[in-house]
Amino acid sequence: MDVDTLFASINQINISDHTAKCGVCLKTPPNIASDGLWGKHSTEGSPLKSSMPIFLLQVVLIYTVTRTLNYPLKKLGFPVIFSQLMAGLILGPSLSILEKEKTMLFPYGSQDTLATIASLGYMLFVFENGVKMDFSMITRTGRQGWIIAIVGLLFPLLIGYSSVEHIYKLTSQGTIVHSTVVILMTQNMTSFTVIASVLNDLQIINSELGRLALSSALVGDTLSNILVIASAALDTRKVNENSIDLVLFFAIIIIIFFVYRPAMFLVIEHTPESQEVKDIYINVIIGVLFVLGWCSMLFNIEFILLPFLYGLATPDGPPLGSSLVKRVHTFGLEFLMPIFVTTCAMKMNYSLVEFTSPIFIGTVLMIVIGHLMKLISYLASALYFKLSLKDALSLALLLDCKGVVEVAMYSSALDKRDIQPVRYTAALTMIMISNSIVQLLVKRLYDPSRKYFGYQKRNMSDLKFDSNLRILVCIHKHHHTVPIIPALDLFNPTPMYPTTVDVLHLIELVGRSSPIFISHKMKRGVPSFVRNSYSENVILSFKLYEDEKLGATTIYPYTAISPPTLMHEDVCYLALDKVASIIILPFHRRWSFDGKIEHEDKTVRLLNCKVMDKAPCSVGILVTRFVRKSDSPLRLAMIFFGGDDDREALCLANRAAKDTANVNLVVYHITTSENKDEKHNEDIMLDRTILKNAKRECSRMKNVVYEEIIVEGGAQVASVLHRMAEDHDFFIVGRRHGIDCPQTKSLQEWSEFPELGVIGDFLASPDLDCKSSVLVVQQQKFYH
Repeated sequence: MDVDTLFASINQINISDHTAKCGVCLKTPPNIASDGLWGKHSTEGSPLKSSMPIFLLQVVLIYTVTRTLNYPLKKLGFPVIFSQLMAGLILGPSLSILEKEKTMLFPYGSQDTLATIASLGYMLFVFENGVKMDFSMITRTGRQGWIIAIVGLLFPLLIGYSSVEHIYKLTSQGTIVHSTVVILMTQNMTSFTVIASVLNDLQIINSELGRLALSSALVGDTLSNILVIASAALDTRKVNENSIDLVLFFAIIIIIFFVYRPAMFLVIEHTPESQEVKDIYINVIIGVLFVLGWCSMLFNIEFILLPFLYGLATPDGPPLGSSLVKRVHTFGLEFLMPIFVTTCAMKMNYSLVEFTSPIFIGTVLMIVIGHLMKLISYLASALYFKLSLKDALSLALLLDCKGVVEVAMYSSALDKRDIQPVRYTAALTMIMISNSIVQLLVKRLYDPSRKYFGYQKRNMSDLKFDSNLRILVCIHKHHHTVPIIPALDLFNPTPMYPTTVDVLHLIELVGRSSPIFISHKMKRGVPSFVRNSYSENVILSFKLYEDEKLGATTIYPYTAISPPTLMHEDVCYLALDKVASIIILPFHRRWSFDGKIEHEDKTVRLLNCKVMDKAPCSVGILVTRFVRKSDSPLRLAMIFFGGDDDREALCLANRAAKDTANVNLVVYHITTSENKDEKHNEDIMLDRTILKNAKRECSRMKNVVYEEIIVEGGAQVASVLHRMAEDHDFFIVGRRHGIDCPQTKSLQEWSEFPELGVIGDFLASPDLDCKSSVLVVQQQKFYH
C-alpha cells in the first residue's frame, strides 16, 4: 500500500488537461477508526490510514494555520477570507514547502471526506444568509438603489461580452470557450451576502452608505440570479434531457413559498411573545434543509440553490429566524466555513501556471476589465445622484467586492470541468487581491462619523429662548420609559414654548442581515409584520404623555433594529437629521427598590460612550434611583464647578425651575479660595457671567436658592455630596470631561464610569447609598 493514499492500491491510467484518471482498489468496510498510536502501523489500522483520525488532523491543521494567519493580518486590516485563502495556498501544492508532510497529511482519498463535510458548511452558510435576507426590502428600495444596481449589472455585461473577442485576438487564443462565459458571468454577479459581510466587518452596515449599498446589492443579486437561471433554462439540451427534473424542481419551489412559508407564519403566531420557537419546529426545518440539498443533487443542479430558496422563504428576525441562525451559525459559519474556503484555495496550483501564457493573460485581462467596468458603472451612477466623490468611490468599491460566494462558484465550476485549473488559480488570486484592496481603501475613504463633526451649535445654552427645543430620547427596554418620561418635565414644555421629542426604540439585530429603521408616523413601505411587532408598549407610553401635555409636547416615535456595536450610528444620525439639541440616554445599571444593583447591560454602556464621543449635539445620561411622585414638588439640585458641561447643566436647571409649582431648585456653586490659572480666564469669565445671571434669577424666584460652598480638596467635596444626597430627589451635573480640578482630583482615582464624570460617578456609586436620580450632561463637542 502506498503511503500517500487511503486506498488499498492506486494505479494511474492517463493524464490529460492537468487532470489524472486513476484506478483505485479499496477495502470494504473502509477503515474509519484506527488502532491507535501503538497499534499495527504497517496495516490499515494506522492513524494516518484511517478516515476519522486523518480528517480530525486535517481540521486541526486548517484551524491552526487560518487562526495563526488571521491574527496579524486582521491587525493590518486584511479581511478574514484573505487568511483562509492564504492557508489554502500554504497547505496546497502551490508552495513547494514540506511536500512530503503535506502528502502524508492530505493523502489521496481523504479529500473527498474533507470536501463533503466542508460543503455542508457552505450549505448551512447559504441557508443562514437566506434566512437573514429581508427580501421585502427590494420593494422598499428607492429609485436610487434600482438605477445603481441595473447600471452596474448591464453596462459591464455588454462591454464584457464585446471585449472578450478582442482579448482573445490580443492573446492569440482563438475562439471563445465555455470557461470564458463562466468567468464573465461570475465576475458580473453582485452577491448580497458578500457585501453584507464586508459592511459588517467595516462596521458601516447601518450608515447611509451601508444602507444604500445593501439595497443596491439586493437588487443586483436578484437580477443577476434571474439572469443566470434564465440562461440555464434556455439551454435546450438540458431542458430536453432533464425535463422531468425541471418540473419537480419548480414544484418544490412552489411548495416552499406557498406551503412552507405560510406555515411558518402560523408557527410564529402560536409562539408566545419574547419566547423562542419550540425545538421540534427547529429540528424539522433543519432536517428538511438537508433533504433539499440532496434533492438539488438529484435534479443535477447546484446543491445550494434549494437550501438558499428555503432560507429565503423562512421569515427573518425573531422568533423563528433568530432561533435558526443561533442553531446553525456556530457549526456552519464559525466551524465549517473556514474549512470550506481553505479547501477551495488548496485547489490552486501555481506550478501549473505559465504567467506568459495566453490563457493566463487572457483570464487576468478579463477579470481586470470586469472590475474596471463595474467600478466605472457604479461610480458614474452614484455621482449622478449627487454623492460626494469619496462616498461614490466607496460605494463602487463595495458593490464590486467579491468573496466566499464567488470562490464557491469557481470551485464548483472547476469540479465540473467548466473552467481550467490555470483560470481557477488566476480567478481566486484576483479575489484575494481585490477583496483586500476594497476593505483597505474603504476604511481610508469613508468615515460615517465625519458628518457629525460639524461646527453648527446644537445645545441648550445657545438655543434662542423662543426656539422649539428638540430632544432625542433613546429607549432599550420598556422599563426605561418609566423614569425618562418624568425627566422630560425638566425641560418645562408649555403650549407657548413647546418641545418636540423624538423617541428612538433601539432593538438588537438578530436573525437578519439588513438593519431596519422605522418611522411610526410614516409607515408607508414598511411590512405589516414589522410595523406591528415592535415598540408597541413604548409608543403607547409616550403617546399618553403627549396627550397629557395638551399641545406642549409633540412625540415622534422611531424604531431602529441594528447590531449593538453600531447602534450609536442610528442615534447620532437621527439627532443630526432632526436638529436635536440634546440626547437623553438611560444608564446601563438598574437598581431595585432596596438599592441593590438589579441589572447591568454592558452593551448599553458601550453605546452611551460612543454617543458621547460622536454626538452632533449635547448628551445627557439619566441614572435612575428615584421616581417622582406627581403630588409632591421635585427637590432638584444643580452642582456647579465650572466649564462647558456645567454651564449646559445650569441652563437645563434654570429651564426646569421655571415650573415654579412643581420644582424647588438649589444651585450649589462649589469653588476654592485659591486663584485660578491665567490660561483659564476665558472659561472663568463665562462661568461668572452665567452665575451672575443665575443669582439674578434666584432673587426673583421663590423656588430657587443659590448657595456658594468653598472647599479645599476631594475629602470636603465628598462630605458635601454626602449631605446633599439626603436633601434632594434629583441632581443635574456636568460631566466635565477632560477638566483637571483641584477640588475633585483625589476623587478621580475612584471613578468607575468616566462617561458620568467625577461628580456623576460619585453620586451614582453604590457606596454612597444615594436614593436620588442623576442627570449627567455633556455639552456638544466641537472639532477643530
